[in-house]
Amino acid sequence: MALTISAAVLLLLIVVLLIRRSGLKFWHALACTLLGFYLASSSIAPSIQQVTSNLAGMINGLKL
Repeated sequence: MALTISAAVLLLLIVVLLIRRSGLKFWHALACTLLGFYLASSSIAPSIQQVTSNLAGMINGLKL
C-alpha cells in the first residue's frame, strides 16, 4: 500500500508535535517558518528543491 503525503503537511505535523511534546516555543516555530519563506525567495532555493526532490526519490525507491 502506497501512502503519499505532502512535505508541508509532514513538516507541519512535526512542528505541532515539537510544540506540544518537546517544549518548542511558538515563537521559535514562527522564526523557523519565516526563515523558510526567506530561503524560498533566495538564490539557494533551487538547490534546496533539488536536494529535497532527490531525497524523496531515494526514500520512494526503498523496498521495505
